[in-house]
Amino acid sequence: MIAAVSGTAQPRKKLLGVLGGEAASPPPIWLMRQAGRYLPEYRAVRARARTFLDLCFSPDLACEVTLQPIRRYGFDAAILFSDILVIPYALGQRVWFVEGEGPRLEPVRVVTDLARLDRTNVRGALAPVFETVRRLRRELPAETTLIGFAGAPWTVATYMVEGASGSDFAVVKDFAYRDPAAFGALVDLVVGATVDYLVAQVEAGAEVLQLFDSWAGVLSEAAFRRWVIAPTAKIVEQLKQRCPGVPVIGFPRGAGMLHADYVRGTGVDAVSLDTTVPMALAGALQELVPVQGNLDPRLLVIGGEAMLGEASAILRGLAGGPFVFNLGHGIVPETPPENVAALVRLVREGKWR
Repeated sequence: MIAAVSGTAQPRKKLLGVLGGEAASPPPIWLMRQAGRYLPEYRAVRARARTFLDLCFSPDLACEVTLQPIRRYGFDAAILFSDILVIPYALGQRVWFVEGEGPRLEPVRVVTDLARLDRTNVRGALAPVFETVRRLRRELPAETTLIGFAGAPWTVATYMVEGASGSDFAVVKDFAYRDPAAFGALVDLVVGATVDYLVAQVEAGAEVLQLFDSWAGVLSEAAFRRWVIAPTAKIVEQLKQRCPGVPVIGFPRGAGMLHADYVRGTGVDAVSLDTTVPMALAGALQELVPVQGNLDPRLLVIGGEAMLGEASAILRGLAGGPFVFNLGHGIVPETPPENVAALVRLVREGKWR
């Protein structure tokens, strides 16, 4: 069992306070994909790595790109630079990235394909990631929270079955509906590997964990409960047993009116909201758990009054309770870095009040 890092010598970390249910003024801010292609310094480091996975598995490079946005903007949290598809890789699935197109995987589409997968070497295969976490914990400013993460089982399994992103999800849905026992075995395998992976991140120094369920919104209500809520609940339960005191943020993108059921059913400590979640629903969810979100990443591209006005409205609506300012999804590559700086100034200086 791993306890959360604590001690009187540690400075108070704003994000941890909010995730514990406190309101903070101004609220903490970090942004999904805050380390990425919109930063010229990231592009310079990326050019040094032969492939994207090489970047993820090089502690020197992954640590550097994680720290870059902290140096630029002083975010309240750094999120480990990695990818949700390191879990399929660690299970033995062939994973590669095509420049300009995204990930590719050798598909798992029938029950016999499961025999190719093996959970026993997750820690060994992902040892470089844990070394990155250890280095980050040493190098981050004392007031900056370190976030570890993984993909949630439904989303990871979707990539494993579809073999790529950007699909209409027909292949994975057909598999799940046609052979729920086999698909359930795949999801259970991902659940176990994900717990192992996240526990190892906490052992290395991660203070908060986030589960990204990017494709949660493509399912019917019944399928959402079976393939999103139930597997996530298993992960959260095991993390609470093995890493007590470490908050878990869930991001069920596209969950809509099922957000409250997700919060109650999974046991997450906070919920990250996508851009489509209306303020009334966000406020209702904030009565259950701290909320995080949810500026449209496209507004960060546009900047100016359009961005500042919408960000101010979100802050006025949610900053009175436990709230973490973030985006409704990740920063896109064409985002001007100066717009990110302007957003951070808005949040920190309180001109939205």
